Amino acid sequence: MALGVRLLLLLALWTLAVPARSLREAGDGGWRRPGPGAPAAVAEEERCTVERRADLSYAEFVQRYAFSRPVILQGLTDNSRFRDLCSRQRLLALFGDSVVRLSTANTYSYQKVDLPFQEYVEQMLHPQDPFSMGNDTLYFFGDNNFTEWASLFRHYSPPPFSLLGTIPAYSFGIAGAGSGVPFHWHGPGFSEVIYGRKRWFLYPPAKTPEFHPNKTTLAWLRDTYPALALSARPLECTIHAGEVLYFPDRWWHATLNLDTSVFISTFLS
Repeated sequence: MALGVRLLLLLALWTLAVPARSLREAGDGGWRRPGPGAPAAVAEEERCTVERRADLSYAEFVQRYAFSRPVILQGLTDNSRFRDLCSRQRLLALFGDSVVRLSTANTYSYQKVDLPFQEYVEQMLHPQDPFSMGNDTLYFFGDNNFTEWASLFRHYSPPPFSLLGTIPAYSFGIAGAGSGVPFHWHGPGFSEVIYGRKRWFLYPPAKTPEFHPNKTTLAWLRDTYPALALSARPLECTIHAGEVLYFPDRWWHATLNLDTSVFISTFLS
């Protein structure tokens, strides 16, 4: 039998031997579950208006972006090991019994709810109801027990850029399709998507967006966004797995997860 044919036969036999679940987890970490997908209103933007850079030096980052505008960074770090550890199966095995703190998905996130991580993953990662209010939507992001999750975070490589006088702090999250946080602002930071896709909307500090603090980003996209004049629209882009968005200090931003997404932010405080 010719060598090429033998190799193709071995590959076919290997593919049949690997469970379908294992193949799926290699691509999406097992986070895309069978059943209905994201609400129909959730889609990528027609045109990304945030610059993507794969060759950015630290000097150029400080000069062109750090204090003036967002940028999407590509290929600066290799987080393949961290990505492997963030699969659904591995996170449930490591942290299923851990208690996580959920926040309401409105601008101020007043309400907090504690529950086991496994319960959140298995019962609450369904697609967002387009008509639910922000204070009725619970979201896992930010309130991490750093001692308990340290074994995971030590495998993460943050972007190699820093700002003088700041200290990096991680914020890890997992959220269902159609979920997100409405417009708010804080200090500068980076946000990396590990699995899924996250759509961002950004305004500079001097341009306060039109929004209701208790309406979800999905509702804003449906009700407010279509009526905005082109000059009044935000900068926007969808961040894919392995990409990192940098946002400067005090920039308004809202997020919308297009899939069940795993993500981590590095806040420069």
